[in-house]
Formats: sequence, structure tokens, C-alpha cells
Amino acid sequence: MAKPYPPEFAAWMQSLASYLEGERALGRIPLALHGTAFQLKVWRYLQTIPAGSVRSYAEVAAAIGQPKAARAVAGACAANRIAVMIPCHRVIRGDGGLGGYRWGLERKRALLDAERGAAKTAP
Repeated sequence: MAKPYPPEFAAWMQSLASYLEGERALGRIPLALHGTAFQLKVWRYLQTIPAGSVRSYAEVAAAIGQPKAARAVAGACAANRIAVMIPCHRVIRGDGGLGGYRWGLERKRALLDAERGAAKTAP
């Protein structure tokens, strides 16, 4: 009888579990993203922000070549349905405040704290 998932699936899930437990950085997991061209551009950029680091909405807008689109960046973050994999928790307000988060500010703060803690203990 065939297994229900390809062998890579177990590796992807182990990578995600290890990340969530603060043991290591998130590995490469393939995603099938669906959104507008602008959302995809934002989401791809967010995946380049190192764990434990943050960028403001305005910094993200500038980095994707649309410096006046900070509010649209916030909208793209709000439209993201893939927590952690598309790390919109790494985007904050320009004044340093957390801003919003689809899954709640407590979770956003916990993810950032966990990433910063893991970054301090990494070799």
C-alpha cells in the first residue's frame, strides 16, 4: 500500500516542528502561494528577512521598489494566510510598535521573542 505523503513531507514537518520548538531556523519548505502580484512580491521579500530581525512596513515597501506603498504592504501582510512560512510577524510599525497581526499580537511577540532567543544561542 502506498504511503499517503511523499518522503519529503516528513522532513518538512520535522523542520517546521524544530523551528516552532526554537531548536533551529526554518528550512526550505515549498509553498504554493496564491495572491495578487503585489502580495506575492511582498511575501517573497518577507521570506528573506532573517529570523529574529524585523523591518518596518515602509522598509519593506522601499525594498520591493514601491516606497510609497507602506499601507499596501500592511494589507499584504494582513492577507497572508500562512503564518510562520510567510513571516509577516517580522514586519512592525515605523515607530517600533508591533502593529497588527492576523493571529494576535501575543503570538507575534512570542514568535519574535523565540526567533531572537534562537538567534542568540545559534553557533
